[in-house]
Amino acid sequence: MKTSSYVYGQWFDGQGNTVEVKSSLTGEVISLVDSSGMDFSEVVGYAKRVGGKKLREMTVHERAEALKALGLYLLENKAKYYQVSHQSGATKADSWVDIEGGIGTMLSYSSLARRELPNETFIVEGDIEVLSKHGSFVGQHILTSKPGVSVHINAFNFPCWGMLEKIAPSLLAGVPVIVKPATATAYVTYAMVRDIIASGLLPEGALQLISGRTGDLLDHLDEQDVVTFTGSAVTGQMLKGHPNIAANNIPFNMEADSLNCSILGESVEKDDPEFDLFIKEVVREMTVKAGQKCTAIRRTIVPASKIDMVQAALIARLEKVTLGDPSVEGVRMGSLVGTDQREDVSQQVAKLLKTCDLVFGGNDAEFEVISAKPDAFYPPTLLRCNTPLTDNSPHEIEAFGPVTTLMPYNSLEEAIAIAKLGKGSLVGSVISYDNDEIKQLVLNAASYHGRMLVLNRDCAKESTGHGSPLAVLVHGGPGRAGGGEELGGLRAIKHYMQRTAIQGSPTTLMAITNEYVKGAQTVSFDKHPFRKYFDELMIGESLTTHRRTVTEADIVNFGCLSGDHFYAHFDETAVEDSFFGKRVAHGYFLISAAAGMFVDPGKGPVIANYGLENLRFIEPVGIGDTIQVKLTAKRKIKKAKRPDDKTATGVVVWNVEIYNQHEEMVALYDIMTLVERHDD
Repeated sequence: MKTSSYVYGQWFDGQGNTVEVKSSLTGEVISLVDSSGMDFSEVVGYAKRVGGKKLREMTVHERAEALKALGLYLLENKAKYYQVSHQSGATKADSWVDIEGGIGTMLSYSSLARRELPNETFIVEGDIEVLSKHGSFVGQHILTSKPGVSVHINAFNFPCWGMLEKIAPSLLAGVPVIVKPATATAYVTYAMVRDIIASGLLPEGALQLISGRTGDLLDHLDEQDVVTFTGSAVTGQMLKGHPNIAANNIPFNMEADSLNCSILGESVEKDDPEFDLFIKEVVREMTVKAGQKCTAIRRTIVPASKIDMVQAALIARLEKVTLGDPSVEGVRMGSLVGTDQREDVSQQVAKLLKTCDLVFGGNDAEFEVISAKPDAFYPPTLLRCNTPLTDNSPHEIEAFGPVTTLMPYNSLEEAIAIAKLGKGSLVGSVISYDNDEIKQLVLNAASYHGRMLVLNRDCAKESTGHGSPLAVLVHGGPGRAGGGEELGGLRAIKHYMQRTAIQGSPTTLMAITNEYVKGAQTVSFDKHPFRKYFDELMIGESLTTHRRTVTEADIVNFGCLSGDHFYAHFDETAVEDSFFGKRVAHGYFLISAAAGMFVDPGKGPVIANYGLENLRFIEPVGIGDTIQVKLTAKRKIKKAKRPDDKTATGVVVWNVEIYNQHEEMVALYDIMTLVERHDD
């Protein structure tokens, strides 16, 4: 099978410098990879000229809808990806993480963007900063799409997930992508990209695929481009030091393999649920993807008094692991990605054995392989380092396969010190039911980890486990782990955008951001804003209501209705010496009264109150005080019409300000209304 590239709008098969890729199970050639003769300058230029232009014309929500449609399309075709992935030695469970986990991550990003971000081509970030005494000069941060390209250099272990989890935030940011999968499993990535291109759901040029070497690709990037890398720390450092990347200060996000650890709390006894959870988690991380995970547990840190017990339990479980063709019933672990990877693991284990003891498995172990050629298989291997505070090799050498090293500690302080010797990890886990112990371990080791999982009986049934990155949480880590961040919710999208501080008058900033800024010029019309359809409303359109004087009867009636009889509302004597000095109205009465003052009661385009945000009570309102409300259209969010929606709608965010008779603001908040719109 030819594993083609897709560049500058066409499929490309190279010009004769072919690399053969073999099945991990049979040793047969299953793929030919060749990028020779590719014009990498045109690959970059095409992405910017064609894909980038189209993406930047789309709003964030339109990009998100395209990703949603693509994710659903890929799910319909998932069976073929499982079939192809099988040749890499992956079990069905391994492939599920890669294929459906990757698609699920992309769908999560689509949902996050539609839920949390405005339906604009840009993002407004943070609150307005007042920069002058009278508020005529203000500042605001915005994020705009970089007119460049993001180059994604991916590792061999997750050919689908590694691609999808990167392209989702990049495309949402409006930046086209060039995907470079590892040659060893590029045929799996190719199978999925083939369908992505055929679907036509992404703008042309938004996604290009390089199967094979990257040639001089990095030489053609500039200051508006982004590079993300997943793989070994050595390769990552080499690429990060590329002269053109350094010269142009091109953002380089690295997620490198790291020596992740799992710590068994010293409070855990053999009969505790946490002991079994620990054993299962370590073995799972050794055998899932045959240990070929950047998040796998490489250092197993346990109390010295329990290390023999842990060792025996791990061996008992590892002895039950069956190796072979993952399609055969009963096989629990597949092969490494190829014979080169097996040789690399063997070499690293040999280095580790200079200071560590072999407990189980190893280079010379005899093991059975069911229905597959054994060349690419490596047995689950357990090492033991009795002096982890003085022997550095387990903290510096990584065998990227089903290998972990047991390490004892004599105190929590020692456990923390051992964890830190990894010099930066993607993830560390703590298994304990003692929250004081957990707190000490987490807070003192967190600075060396991008993520920390706490596992015990309370969360075990729903926990995603030590080795599972999640779309909404940061995936990355300091030091050896690369110092970058993949995923992390909105953080990942913003990584591909330029943050710029905009300074000017409130009216000017409102014109730029399409959001009302306090102090900006507003407009008012005879027609009540709640009588207007979504597309008729203007940002900055305002309504100032009639006045209302708060009475004692208002306070008493609201207290009886709500059941809130707080002393500040009812006890004249107690309140005299209090913060308030007088009886005051309930804050929630003010909100209710304000609604009664600005709401138009008749049936109209406003369908429902969608929520309330950013509520602040600023000054107390007492009996006899008079309030007035100013309602201003702050932001409009156009919603995509779903097939079962009766009408097209949008969300209008209204700025609500309540003032007293002295023109002092007493309360401030935003309300959201669901409003019918005409522009289908």
